[in-house]
Amino acid sequence: MTDTIAVGAADIRNGTLSLSLASWDHDRIMALHDGRVTIPGVALESVTRPTSDLFPLAVTTAPYDITEMSISSYILQVSRGEGAYIAIPAFVSRAFRHSGFFARAGSGVTSPADLAGRRIGVPEYQMTAALWMRGLLGDDYGVDTTGVHWRTGALDEGIRRERLDLDLPDGMVVEPINDGETLQDLLLRGEIDGLLAPKPPRAFLDGNPDLVRLFPDFEATEAEYHRRTGFFPIMHLIGIRKTVAEAHPWLPKALYDGFVAARNLALERLHAVWMGNANRLSLPWLGASMERTLSVLGRDYWSYGVRANRAELDAVCRYSVEQHLAKTRVPVEDLFHPSVLET
Repeated sequence: MTDTIAVGAADIRNGTLSLSLASWDHDRIMALHDGRVTIPGVALESVTRPTSDLFPLAVTTAPYDITEMSISSYILQVSRGEGAYIAIPAFVSRAFRHSGFFARAGSGVTSPADLAGRRIGVPEYQMTAALWMRGLLGDDYGVDTTGVHWRTGALDEGIRRERLDLDLPDGMVVEPINDGETLQDLLLRGEIDGLLAPKPPRAFLDGNPDLVRLFPDFEATEAEYHRRTGFFPIMHLIGIRKTVAEAHPWLPKALYDGFVAARNLALERLHAVWMGNANRLSLPWLGASMERTLSVLGRDYWSYGVRANRAELDAVCRYSVEQHLAKTRVPVEDLFHPSVLET
């Protein structure tokens, strides 16, 4: 049986604080949900829901005391002086994004640079995956993303709309597709020229040869990108309700310590599974993946904290204002509770 780890908040004097914690079931968080990591004096009410449910709630009704949040949506709200939450630098989701650039076979789009001035689909203009992918288009391929005709909506099923209102400059086009349409189908019909996808479209996974990746060997491209920039793109962070943080100023640091402890347990388990030599995870090449990860990213490959990630945070704040999401360039210090800035 795994021992319980208690972290921080030893100075609580007024009884137990009951708080709701909402996130998806990332291995890096689950020790807080299942009680293997505890915050002394704090009782966490565990809620695990997909981020597709949590993120619209976080920027509207804000029903949870502690919640996983999209960093793009959060930066946009901070720049507007809006939002119910203040963040801690526990980056519970990170993902390279070169694998998500798609085009139609035979369309003449064979490189990201070919997307300049084209029609490109993306589920939501303000979503974090798209923020990073447009940053790549601008920084690495010289594409003026303001001059792209953007189409937004469901990737391959259902209906999707922007969770936040956009305030775009005159002449910039971000146009929703019709309900019942999908970006995948528009690309296959030639009604858009490219697609920025947070996951592979269903037709691609089904083997449709008309959908192609612009980075077929995306893992090698992402490794080179990391060597060049040092970035492992931050997708999500953790928000604490501002009123709760104001009432309990010790809490953000105590929660941050808890998230670090939960992440450490997850990484220790992953290492143990890898070294256990019994294929406890259903991944045939787990060992090869772990060796490549450590070779490219180093041992601290899932870093938390402001200091270790300042350059990356500066970049994502720059992308937000360059792409007409944030009203002004948000300083990194404005994103986080003061007690965790030096972590």
